[in-house]
Amino acid sequence: MNICLCLTRFFLALSILWSIASCNVDKAQILRIKGSDTEVNVTVLLAEAFVNKYPEKSISVSGGGSGLGIASLMNGLTDIANSSREMNAFESSMLKQRQIEVLPVVFAQDALAILVNEQLDLETLTVNDLRQIFSGHSKNWSRFAGLDKPIHLYGRQSNSGTHDYFKKRLDIEFSLHAREMNGNSQIIEAIKSDPTGIGYVGVGYVMKDGVQNIKGVKVLSISARGEVPVSPLDLKAVDEGRYVFQRPLFEYIRMEALERAKPFLEFVKSPAGQAIIIANGYFPAPSASVHGN
Repeated sequence: MNICLCLTRFFLALSILWSIASCNVDKAQILRIKGSDTEVNVTVLLAEAFVNKYPEKSISVSGGGSGLGIASLMNGLTDIANSSREMNAFESSMLKQRQIEVLPVVFAQDALAILVNEQLDLETLTVNDLRQIFSGHSKNWSRFAGLDKPIHLYGRQSNSGTHDYFKKRLDIEFSLHAREMNGNSQIIEAIKSDPTGIGYVGVGYVMKDGVQNIKGVKVLSISARGEVPVSPLDLKAVDEGRYVFQRPLFEYIRMEALERAKPFLEFVKSPAGQAIIIANGYFPAPSASVHGN
């Protein structure tokens, strides 16, 4: 059967959407992946490489946040929910109520990069500094960077898995003055143009092939409990688990779609898939990558 594939990439206010739409394929055969903005870029690259290798396959990939992906999974609007956090108790309960079986798979690891404008005279912060800053208790850069200027906070919207992870990792409530952005790219652009801004993004958005590839921002090294500061750009440190903000990245697969999803999942775990993950600023999944319900 002749397959006509149309590839479209575009940035929306709420997500980055990339899809491979088949002209003559039953839409029920298209594997739908939706969710985490942290994961969407690397998933796009993995899907593109997979379809190039298997042109008879079709995959649709979109972002919008981990919460949206999981909600779409519940409502039958996606086959795989990308999530940069584990499901919460309410989501798990709703899946059970609706008798939806889900297989959680950790397909990669991520590290959060704490960003400031490249003009700011600052290289490191402690975890406690970040608690003070993002909770709004510290509102001026004088203590941290010797600059008598207000701190401008940039973060993700509340349905983002990255927002949820960072909040729980710091054990704080975010300042009401934090500016909520719809994606990692928006945070980066905001900090580029704001000399007193600070925010957090998945390190894959600022690193490629092991080096920082975005100008205008600075990736801070972070220390915890008096330890030596560690940068998420230090691949060895992250691989050894020495960076304080690193986490697993999940794919939640509806069991009824598992057979259709298996070829893509196998490609992701293959040397070719892992090479794409590593080249784009992410890290291989631990060997125990499949979690029970």
